[in-house]
Amino acid sequence: MDPSCLEHALTDDEARQFKENGFFIVENAISQETVDRLVPIVDQIDHEERARMSLEYGDRINHYNFIGRHAEFLELLDCPTTFPKVWGILGWHVQLYHTHMTFTPPEPEGETLETNGLKLGWHQDSGQLNRDFETVPRPMVSLKVAFFLTDTSKPGRGNFYVLPGSQLNDSFPGEDRKQEADGAVPVLAPAGSAVFFDRRIWHSASANYWDVPRRVLFYGYSYRWLRPRDDMTVDHFLDRCDPIRQQLLGVTHSGGRGYTSPTAADVPLRAWLEEHVGEGTAA
Repeated sequence: MDPSCLEHALTDDEARQFKENGFFIVENAISQETVDRLVPIVDQIDHEERARMSLEYGDRINHYNFIGRHAEFLELLDCPTTFPKVWGILGWHVQLYHTHMTFTPPEPEGETLETNGLKLGWHQDSGQLNRDFETVPRPMVSLKVAFFLTDTSKPGRGNFYVLPGSQLNDSFPGEDRKQEADGAVPVLAPAGSAVFFDRRIWHSASANYWDVPRRVLFYGYSYRWLRPRDDMTVDHFLDRCDPIRQQLLGVTHSGGRGYTSPTAADVPLRAWLEEHVGEGTAA
């Protein structure tokens, strides 16, 4: 990993936003050139998956476990502008545990934001995890980085909606999960942006009334002791990955104990941080 990535370390303001609001935006996290390379790959996967599942083009869909579908996706795994902020929040004992690609086609012709509404579905991430934990509030455990390949800098473009600060509320702080809630805001993210968010924040996708599909790549990072949420079919990539990428893709050199009592070989990110950031940073 290139030490120049440390230029993009988590800032004090980003840390404050994440703690208080549960999310923050990094604009220009990836270049327009990268966006232009990824869009046709995303569109091809969406086309193939819709055909496999017999889904119509107009259906909003999540494609899970996309990470192993193309080598271009590996480059975002430890993206220099985003990954330092991941370890800045979670620390060195991290992995990629979940990926999903969201493809939101435009709504039917004639429908508008004013006449047809947002079409929300408020939720927290992680499913059963939220029912199993007993603490209040529930622990963070994981976060997501969402790379926006479509310009959603204006409302009505399938925007990501959040309830700032709601990551500390175990129960939905509204009346209807399909309706707009008090304090909800659209995240106005231009193409190339990355949105970081706490898995516990109450959030929702929304209807896309633009004439361009909304495409977003979600990378979920967690502590390594959490079981992956996807199949994580990445074995065919491991021989081209450096040790830190292998850590992120779940490789262990000491069996099952490598996830709960890791050796230095299991978590090379720890030694890298000690070397490049300083003693005590990876304690």
